[in-house]
This record gives sequence, structure tokens and C-alpha cells, in this order.
Amino acid sequence: MFCARYVLPDGTAMRYGIIADIHGNLEAFESVLESLSRAKIEKYLCAGDIIGYGADPRECIKMTRELDAVAVLGNHDAASAGLIGMDYFNDVSAKAVKWTKQNMEENDFNFLKSIGFTYVNKHLTLVHGTLRKPSEFNYMTDPEAAGETFNLMKTDICFIGHTHVPGVFSLKGGELSYSRKKKTAISAGERLIVNVGSVGQPRDGDPRSCYAVYDTDEASVVLKRVAYDVKKAQKKILKTGLSPFLADRLGAGV
Repeated sequence: MFCARYVLPDGTAMRYGIIADIHGNLEAFESVLESLSRAKIEKYLCAGDIIGYGADPRECIKMTRELDAVAVLGNHDAASAGLIGMDYFNDVSAKAVKWTKQNMEENDFNFLKSIGFTYVNKHLTLVHGTLRKPSEFNYMTDPEAAGETFNLMKTDICFIGHTHVPGVFSLKGGELSYSRKKKTAISAGERLIVNVGSVGQPRDGDPRSCYAVYDTDEASVVLKRVAYDVKKAQKKILKTGLSPFLADRLGAGV
């Protein structure tokens, strides 16, 4: 069976909980973890941007570490850790990075510097943007970008974030397609790139947090949504002095 290629070496299957783009939004992160606690998750993965934009960078880093999650760097993580410059960011984002850096401690910086831009195991690949120059954080918004990453993948499935919009690129028999459906059953010979959306700042018109569950035994990926206390997160952002735009967009999911 197809799923047999995705079981662990000892023959056991895995249920992965995959998150991305938490962006310092503690209220959203707590709601997602509460939901995942009922999903019998055996390993957590984070496709980057634990911090940036939100009011609780330290708390979100701490929670990620407590999950023992495998994490890769997002652009906000890398900039806050001093691993990339600020040229990438617009004015609002740059100010948020500077504020985030000022509200982190040495162990937070050390953690971010300890993780890489990509992660690969026998079952999956994890990257924030694309596999083409992952440290440049390109966006995967079209079939061409997806095709480049498919060509670079050494596994049959890759999980990404960065656009804050959940969706699945599929490649089978040379045909590349895209879907926004909630559940994808993986068929024999099919390869996937799954954007798991955003925990802390969704941009698909739905303000609810988004995350994914990958079940290797069932050979399926499910994109899930969960509501959180948006108003509380907004008030905390405004209290920090960060741009009101960062608070407003949470309510609209844009």
C-alpha cells in the first residue's frame, strides 16, 4: 500500500501536527494546541515564523520548545535572530522585527540560531517558503514555483507556510494541480506540497487559526481551523505600540 512508504523504520505509523506562521500570537497558538491535544499527535513540526507581528514572541518560542517541535526558520525568525538583513521587510514589518528583538532574551536568540532553513526526514520535507534558495524566503503562489520545489524534493510530501494561505499543490502523472479542500487523500504515485496556512495571522479571509494533521497510516493530510480570542490578541498588539494595522487584520483574516 502507498502508506507503507511513510511508516517509521520499526513499522509504526505517525501522526504529525504541522503549524506555521504563529507570529507571536499567543491566544491563537494556545487554541491550536488545545485542538491538537485531542488529535493523538506523535510529533510536531513548525514551518517557521514563530515570532513577528504579535505581542508574545518569548511565550510562543517557549511553547514551541516545550512541544519538542522540529522547526525551520521563517523570515521573521531569521531577521530577529540577526541571520538575515532588514532589506526584505516593508516598514510595518521592519518595525515589528525591531520590537520583537527588543522583547526577546538570550535563550530565545540561541534557539532560533540553532535551527536551519530546511528539515528532511524519510517521510517529509519542511521549509518556510520554497526549496529554491530557502534562505531567501520566496513565496509559493503559482505552479511555476511549486514545480521548482517538486524538482528539488527528495520526499513525496513537503510542508510549507509563508503565504498564510492554506492549500495543496499535487503532482501526479506529470499533471500539477492546486486545491483548497479540507482533506487530501494521498494516492499512489502522487506527490504533495502542503501549505498549512497560519496559526497567528491568516490571510485567506478566514480569521480562524489554521494548521494541518498528516496521518501516515491513513495517507492523508487534513487542514483544520480553530477559533481563538481575536479581540484579546488585538488589544495586546495595540498596547505594545505596534502598528494598529497588525491588530486590525486579525479580525478580517487578511
